[in-house]
Amino acid sequence: QVQLVESGGGLVQTGGSLSLSCAASGRTFSTYVMGWFRQAPGKEREFVAAISRSIGVRYFSTYTDSVKGRFTISRDDAKNTVSLQLNSLKPEDTAVYYCAAGLQVRRIDGVSEYDYWGQGTQVTVSS
Repeated sequence: QVQLVESGGGLVQTGGSLSLSCAASGRTFSTYVMGWFRQAPGKEREFVAAISRSIGVRYFSTYTDSVKGRFTISRDDAKNTVSLQLNSLKPEDTAVYYCAAGLQVRRIDGVSEYDYWGQGTQVTVSS
């Protein structure tokens, strides 16, 4: 069982930055693939970024095309946290951002692949 709590959302102007954090409970955090998804009003939840469990000393991250070069995902297994740095924000990035954890993730961008979800944090980008 994993409980996830996001923080760090807020209101920012176009071009600004935010840092989202997700704190996880449980002693098996390092075994989970961690992802960030977002959901805008009237739209389906969509994949933003994900980071693998460690492979040796390395982690592998994946991003949806619209955030590549602007967002960065990272994790700290010692602190049971995963973060998402959002730079060069655009109004179309406005959404509720969710942290998710999955143990057996075959499609890294698949909503149904993840077992646990946080409650979400609102990110609003004004034009």
